[in-house]
Amino acid sequence: MDKFDQAILAQLRQNARASISAIADKVGLSRSAVTDRIKKMESSGVIRGYQVMLSESQKEGVAAYLEIQHKRARCADVVPYFRAIPEVVSCYGVTGECDLIVLIKAATMRRLHEIREHIDTFDDIAKVKTHVVLNQWLG
Repeated sequence: MDKFDQAILAQLRQNARASISAIADKVGLSRSAVTDRIKKMESSGVIRGYQVMLSESQKEGVAAYLEIQHKRARCADVVPYFRAIPEVVSCYGVTGECDLIVLIKAATMRRLHEIREHIDTFDDIAKVKTHVVLNQWLG
């Protein structure tokens, strides 16, 4: 990826619905060059898709990050617990005081609470700390 690809991506991040002409004007390339570059980035997987980002007031459900400390030798040993929970969106092994960061998106606060209590029942889990998402500005 060169500076033009980076500039095109920056424009798409600002407004994924911007016209090819508008992007071409801002990055200093022809419309056909921008179109070709976008198609190449899509086919190579650099651009994986486009999505609608709703304001928090339009979203349904609740999201939370869980800090998990476990008793096992390896994080991979407890990951199956989280794979079995449909509301788990992602699970990361991290450095620091906790071992894993788990993102959960549940339909209701009640369901989030049920999941949190369910995780507490696992013998291999030493500590769970919950961070409920109040707002999202990026991503």
